[in-house]
Amino acid sequence: MRKFLGPVLVLAMGAAAWAADPAHTIAQSGRAFRPGEITINRGESLTFTNNDDFIHQIYLTGQFDSEEKAPGENLTESFSQAGTFEVRCHIHPKMKLIVHVK
Repeated sequence: MRKFLGPVLVLAMGAAAWAADPAHTIAQSGRAFRPGEITINRGESLTFTNNDDFIHQIYLTGQFDSEEKAPGENLTESFSQAGTFEVRCHIHPKMKLIVHVK
């Protein structure tokens, strides 16, 4: 019986750890968000990673507005409300990320 309970406990602990700090990575590359659309759960975070050779300034109107992020820098933002949101870059207005929050 111990052998059975051990893996179950490990699986339960793993699920709890995942639920406690879920994060998704969005790359900024070629003056675009990659992927360009994502679905996450309420309370989850997106980590934006600048993989371009120039700065980006990420914002979601009424939610967050980052400082300039140099190549290699990250920004993590959490989404506490359900809905569909459009994340943009002040410096590159054609950059758009659609975030669906369940």
